[in-house]
Amino acid sequence: MTTIKLARVALAALIGAALTGAAHADIKNYEFQLAQPTVKTGADRTVTVRLVDKSSGKAIPDAVIFAIRLDMAPDGMQEMATKVTAMPGTEPGTYRFKANFSMAGRWQLSLGAKVQGETGTVENKLVVTAEK
Repeated sequence: MTTIKLARVALAALIGAALTGAAHADIKNYEFQLAQPTVKTGADRTVTVRLVDKSSGKAIPDAVIFAIRLDMAPDGMQEMATKVTAMPGTEPGTYRFKANFSMAGRWQLSLGAKVQGETGTVENKLVVTAEK
């Protein structure tokens, strides 16, 4: 190959790498947000969250949720944990969880997720208030 052809191939490779890198956001740009910050106390209550790209505000569908925990850590009772069941979202980018909010107070929903095409893990702790 001539020097000019090598330079063109190298330039094309650099442009391709730059475009590929630009297609992905930093994992820190993603966060879970509560649809509603309060629920009623009781069994089988549903909490809905959205996973969003903070830079665009767009909801992110098809994330793989692999870590879910709900406890009363905000009120100093992290040992007061309850079972959480993942449910299908009602629209793209929403994720729903069913749980027993056995007592009034602040409950911490800890989530871990993988976003398709991204490296790293989205981790958030959201506070849901259970009211009588």
